[in-house]
Amino acid sequence: MSLKLLRQHLKTKERKELIDEIADLYKKFPDVKNYYQASAFNDDQSVLNKYKTAIKAEFFPESRYAEPPCRLSVAKKAISDYKKVSCSDPNLADIMLFYVECGVEFTNTYGDINDRFYSSMESQYAAACEFIIVRDLQNDFQKRAYDIVTETVNCGWGFHDSLAETYYSYFNDHEE
Repeated sequence: MSLKLLRQHLKTKERKELIDEIADLYKKFPDVKNYYQASAFNDDQSVLNKYKTAIKAEFFPESRYAEPPCRLSVAKKAISDYKKVSCSDPNLADIMLFYVECGVEFTNTYGDINDRFYSSMESQYAAACEFIIVRDLQNDFQKRAYDIVTETVNCGWGFHDSLAETYYSYFNDHEE
């Protein structure tokens, strides 16, 4: 169904029917609930925290005895899902960097991982840096982006070099 057809269909409904339909969507679909919580109720921070918790759990589960699942696809999906429900550029930059920070902490905790892991971190870091520049958020996030690079100095697989190259390609002046 096209958006045009959907609009035509919705115009045939009474106000109460529309309210009931939106309420049903809100109950049935977590993304709809998160969208309304972030936009209509101006509670984007708690929505962001839900998605950050999901990312963190992939690298560091609540139970200290549990093996970290480290499902990068699940963690990256949390970023993608958050992007769908939020319109906060600073919070999107935050969650993108948070993913990489979790990955850096993970590799510093458990040792060298594998090429796929580092490639995922590198591509998300590059996407975050580009997003920060395009949205003119350097004042809020440049130091944090730099700190990620400094935390990788002892990592293998050329991870540090790749992040440093990305950092300096986006942020021309050296961060103190």
